[in-house]
Amino acid sequence: MTMPSVSCPICSQPVMEENINKHLDSGCSIHVAPQGEPSPRPKNMAPKKLAPIFSKTRDTSNVADCPLVPPSMTQGMPTSSKKRKFEMSSLSSKRFKGRPSNFKFAMPLAERLRPQCLDEFFGQKHLTGPESLLMSMLDKGIIGSLILWGPPGCGKTTLARLLARHVDCNFRELSATSSGANDVRAVFEEAKAALSLTGRKTILFLDEVHRFSKAQQDIFLPFIEQGQIQMIGATTENPSFRLTGALMSRCRVLVLERLTDDDIRGIISSAVDRVLVSVSREQPEPERAASPPVDTEPTTSQNSLSGSQPRSSQASINCDGPFVPYAQLTDRVISSIVSLSTGDARTALSLLELVLASKPDRDEDTLLASLRQSVSASYDRVGESHYDMISALHKSIRGSHGSAAMYWLARMLTVGEDPLYIARRLVVCASEDIGLADAHALPLAMAALQACQVIGMPECRINLAHCVGYLSEAPKCTRAYEAYKRAEVAAKSDPTVPVPMAVRNAPTGLMKELGYGEDYNYNPNFRHPVHNDYLPIAFRGDKFLKEVGDLSDKDWNEQELLRWEQEENGGRLWEGRSSAQR
Repeated sequence: MTMPSVSCPICSQPVMEENINKHLDSGCSIHVAPQGEPSPRPKNMAPKKLAPIFSKTRDTSNVADCPLVPPSMTQGMPTSSKKRKFEMSSLSSKRFKGRPSNFKFAMPLAERLRPQCLDEFFGQKHLTGPESLLMSMLDKGIIGSLILWGPPGCGKTTLARLLARHVDCNFRELSATSSGANDVRAVFEEAKAALSLTGRKTILFLDEVHRFSKAQQDIFLPFIEQGQIQMIGATTENPSFRLTGALMSRCRVLVLERLTDDDIRGIISSAVDRVLVSVSREQPEPERAASPPVDTEPTTSQNSLSGSQPRSSQASINCDGPFVPYAQLTDRVISSIVSLSTGDARTALSLLELVLASKPDRDEDTLLASLRQSVSASYDRVGESHYDMISALHKSIRGSHGSAAMYWLARMLTVGEDPLYIARRLVVCASEDIGLADAHALPLAMAALQACQVIGMPECRINLAHCVGYLSEAPKCTRAYEAYKRAEVAAKSDPTVPVPMAVRNAPTGLMKELGYGEDYNYNPNFRHPVHNDYLPIAFRGDKFLKEVGDLSDKDWNEQELLRWEQEENGGRLWEGRSSAQR
């Protein structure tokens, strides 16, 4: 005698009434009734009274029953409203049959290639390393409620999903940009039911949690405190300023750092391998055979994959037989992707997708130009603009043009330049251009470098501005820098010239007997200047360090002086004309 089936409140699958408890205890993995109409209840059998949660059948035929829609996408969607019901029944089921990868191919490359386990996760070793506190908690099956704070593309969403999978919890995902309090309450009720029936916990991942108002954030407090749900919030904003103190006290804040260049390179390398394997496995055989070679131009009839999927994202991936290497993905292109991404894995994968979609024989310079134009902040930390801007900053300081120096400083910092790189250049500038004219320039530049190391962005921009302003207005002197260059030329001309005997070191008696240090006049012992042979004979009399005010090796350009007087001195004559012309 066949028992009637009921709809599982967790997975919405039909289950025999007598097996519903075993089905729930197994995590919805066994005792699923065969598809078809449930058998009618025998007349002589009295119906059992079921809880309301089992007697209601969820209307998920519009969206949730489609295997192509992720579970998180059904949250907050209308299921019973006639006015807002999706009219998907009018679409032929043949369009979806046998095409389970259409939605996957429609996703960007960054979404399709998210890591599936912690071993595939790049970066954040302070959190995912074997000795980290988070991994120790995972080994015990607990994570609690977390706030993941980090820049875009550092792995917040991916890490949250992997944590939920590692502890075997139900995972629900919402975004504060498109969800409200009602959506959150629905997840809470579902989590309470799942915990009561199966003992399985639920993790709610809330992206952009800082978008919720303080009143909306207070909704989480009782559920988190009672352990009915574990929340993982992701934010790019400082949680100390954007989240309530009550919510912060119930969560642990984990800081995710911007990915390093090595991390981005590893992500790119892994992505190329996974794309090749994935496409080779998922692309239907007829379409693979019909795909044009990698080095050919697609025709109109070959302009799509898997039905309506545009070819632009998979053009260079189609290959017959062995994987074809991407000729356009050179080391220079990869370095440019790494630099343009500025530690953002999503940006790096988006740029990689553009490269893979380009022709293998495309000119490298043209491809690099296209990549730079596709990034909103077109600034390449290893490219031409990187060196152009730091050169402009240095030369503005050298020319005592404080306004221009401040502008180039701001240009570099606003597009993500490393403040330590700028600070190191300022240390060089302090000795090269200010030098002996101001003894405070170098200590100030070193202090600015240390401030950048200790404080970091965005506050250290103030320290850099302080240093740039001081160096711009300080008097300039290149005597020390130019003296070294002259001495370097002399040293390279004959590196075998011996040290004069008078200035050699004589630590032993034998060396003294050989004449080391003989006839050396110890200057502090005299009340007057004394003479010593400090230079080798070949260079005695040479002046590497010029005297103060020695302008013998400086040029005089009357035309350039007149131009400066007109454009920067208000038409007034330079006050140093008379002394400089002597």
